[in-house]
Amino acid sequence: MFTLKKKSSLLLITMAILSMILELEATKSMTYIVHMDKEKVDALDQMLGDGKRWYETVIDSIGDSDADDEEPQTHLLEPPQLLYVYKNTVSGFAAKLSPKQVETLNKVDGFLSATPDDMFSLHTTHTPQFLGLQNGKGLWQAPNLASDVIVGIIDTGIWPEHVSFSDAGAKYMSPTPARWKGHCENGPKFSSSNCNKKLIGARSFFKGYEAAAGRINETTDYRSPRDSAGHGTHTASTAAGNIVTGANLFGMAKGAAGGMRYTGRIAAYKVCWQTGCASSDILAAMDQAVSDGVDVLSLSLGGISKPYYSDNMAIAALGAIQKGVFVSCSAGNSGPFASTVANTAPWIMTVAASYLDRSFPTTVKLGNGQVFKGSSLYHGIRSTKSLPLVYGKAAPNRTDQDARYCISGSLNPELVKGKIVVCQRGINSRTGKGEQVEMAGGMGMLLLNSEDEGEELFADPHILPATSLGVLAANAIKKYVNVTKKPMASITFEGTVYGSPAPIIAAFSSRGPSPIAPEVIKPDVTAPGMNILAAWPPTVSPTRLMSDKRSVEFNIISGTSMSCPHVSGVAALLKSVHPNWSPAAIKSALMTTSYTLNNKRRPIADAKNLSNSEPASPYAFGSGHVNPEKASDPGLVYDITISDYLKYICTLNYTSSQIALLARRRYICPTNGLTQAGDLNYPSFALNFVRGTTNSTITYMRTVTNVGKPNSNYRVQVSQPDGVMINVRPKKLKFKKVGQKLSYKVSFMTTTTLTASSFGSLVWVSGKYSVRSPIAINWL
Repeated sequence: MFTLKKKSSLLLITMAILSMILELEATKSMTYIVHMDKEKVDALDQMLGDGKRWYETVIDSIGDSDADDEEPQTHLLEPPQLLYVYKNTVSGFAAKLSPKQVETLNKVDGFLSATPDDMFSLHTTHTPQFLGLQNGKGLWQAPNLASDVIVGIIDTGIWPEHVSFSDAGAKYMSPTPARWKGHCENGPKFSSSNCNKKLIGARSFFKGYEAAAGRINETTDYRSPRDSAGHGTHTASTAAGNIVTGANLFGMAKGAAGGMRYTGRIAAYKVCWQTGCASSDILAAMDQAVSDGVDVLSLSLGGISKPYYSDNMAIAALGAIQKGVFVSCSAGNSGPFASTVANTAPWIMTVAASYLDRSFPTTVKLGNGQVFKGSSLYHGIRSTKSLPLVYGKAAPNRTDQDARYCISGSLNPELVKGKIVVCQRGINSRTGKGEQVEMAGGMGMLLLNSEDEGEELFADPHILPATSLGVLAANAIKKYVNVTKKPMASITFEGTVYGSPAPIIAAFSSRGPSPIAPEVIKPDVTAPGMNILAAWPPTVSPTRLMSDKRSVEFNIISGTSMSCPHVSGVAALLKSVHPNWSPAAIKSALMTTSYTLNNKRRPIADAKNLSNSEPASPYAFGSGHVNPEKASDPGLVYDITISDYLKYICTLNYTSSQIALLARRRYICPTNGLTQAGDLNYPSFALNFVRGTTNSTITYMRTVTNVGKPNSNYRVQVSQPDGVMINVRPKKLKFKKVGQKLSYKVSFMTTTTLTASSFGSLVWVSGKYSVRSPIAINWL
């Protein structure tokens, strides 16, 4: 009897233990690949229509199911965590789920299956995919990649040993083209042997710099083409670097990294040194590059906008265009303020910066339960524990203002040790603030935006647990710290996530209207420039801080410096397909085929205005986001010759000596030239009306060249800006052959007066072709 009772008790205990184990297993999360019915997904997307996407709805339904479940173990369940969204090869997503949450998926309409993620799959580093470039298709077909196109990168030099610039085993690499006249120069830590069939030229230019700043310090820089900063290596690989599998930064953004024209040749021209880039050196590099035989020039640099006759880069660029070289430049990082755009000459392709659909999210949870989303590339612990939160705790003899910005020596170690420190953006670098926090004994950092920076979220490789946060979160956190006796916070790092709404214009990206020539919309286009992964020198830390001793092969950085080489590489692709096109024709193709809706079919947003949902304007993104495949077959192009540019310059009220600087000779403006700057045959329209006037009319002339199909008929579609009525004559264009040119006139008449700029578009449509030009009205 006693024995039977004992055995029964042991059995009950064993069953209880097994039940507890099963309950714990039911709450244990792991990554699953969830396959969905594409038709159901598309239908759900259309039904939602409010910006919320199907995968968010599915994840919410899983979380709601957990909340409704009254079983005891459900309090142990982690909320489902979305990692990736798949839109191309499969329809579905990857998420961290518990087995019980996977069971809940069976109730979701359109669910097909969920399989454990038990094998590693490479993803691209995403800009080629985001731009629609695919191996073996379209612009990335073998014949298009086989021709020799040379991209000249004018920057901080290059790290020649990087795998992105190797020609080892590159079957597509033929010998250096016979037309190439450049060479690989010898210098400190650099020799002619550093060049190969991929990196075919490398030079350095420092005479102007040394004249102004003294001899280059060779303990911190190389007086040669070798890159000691990382910037030039990054931009070169973005434009034309090899495809490198397994590229990543601390395991994030993992995939195959490759330049836009990954089979292109690279020529590196180092003009930027420790404290800047002398324009004389830039001019020398541009001049040499054209002589060497480059097809595309990429310059991720610039200064304050000047009249073209006093802008050395603009002058040199016009000379390069005359030789058939495409010139691409960054728009600048002085946004979101108006009229900050740089490199405004109409013969330059001016590139703004925008986000990809890839993000590196974090979650910040305050002691009062408030939760905010941020962004970070910190690599270490997955999450901090809840720690005390401090803001503005200054060291002796320092101001609270210093401490709020976390500048050097401003933090009081006694007050910040072991805590998460709140730092305001500005004055010193973002990662430099984290360095100050760490030196003072802090355990983490919340980096807060100001009103001007809006909801911009930089992902930085911080040296301690840290995250950037938008202005709405910033305001709430500062309020919480100021009214709470013992404020607390924690940070969770979520890795790499795909499927975010994109593109979004970066708040830092410089804006129009052009302060030099407002008759031309600038920037021209936008391209990926936020959180871009590309090659990096192993001797340069990812933060570039002296205290950071980490070495990486690839780094993630942001700026219009990153967007510019994307367009340079795409231009090189178009040059392969259309070797006889002029730089203006390539530029026109890129502009008129760009798009203004994001991947959720909503207007492209502006990070500055995300909180109020105000969309970005042509003064932020120009004609739109580049679309390489469509640009390769645009239907019509707006071509411009050097003679046309000079006639345009004649309308700017420059003196004869000023015009001569640009023409590089004495130039007499023709009597049959342009009567107004707006008549330049540009692929966009910018007009300036005096505020308070109505029935005022401006008429522009344009000429388009058929590069699509013979015997094609185009009809015009107009979206009128507020306050203006538009009349196009003729409304139809009938082409009989390829290469034929036809002209039209557009009249803009004010119907009312506004206080703010207004925007519209003019589109020529024929079958698959849609040739779009933005219209911007500025009220003076």
